[in-house]
Amino acid sequence: MKVKHIRENTDEEIRAQIAGAEKEILTCRIKRAAEDGSTQPLKIRMLRRDVARMHTVLREREEKNND
Repeated sequence: MKVKHIRENTDEEIRAQIAGAEKEILTCRIKRAAEDGSTQPLKIRMLRRDVARMHTVLREREEKNND
């Protein structure tokens, strides 16, 4: 997910996306631990980076509002 698309969303939408992505990460990790052959290691990495981007955008907005 690109930062440009993240910035178009409201704070509530971003928080909902973060929650959804974290649930998906957990699901992927559980599948990997269960030795399920359908695990996608790159998907976990992409989701973690997307979550970090979303947290960064929220933090930028928070800093902007405090100034």
